[in-house]
Amino acid sequence: MSKSKVNVPEARAALDKFKMEAANEVGVNLKQGYNGDITARQAGSVGGQMVKKMIESYENSIKNNG
Repeated sequence: MSKSKVNVPEARAALDKFKMEAANEVGVNLKQGYNGDITARQAGSVGGQMVKKMIESYENSIKNNG
């Protein structure tokens, strides 16, 4: 995420933590900093897990506020 622009600087640490948690859940070993040595499949698995968790979180917030 080093090239990605985060509009809220405080969110950077939270996004990095979220990414590491998602990577652990799908069995991808990410390290702090450069991860250009992982495969496209591994990177896609991490991104897909992040999206899945975001959707679940949104759905739960709708259920709790609806």
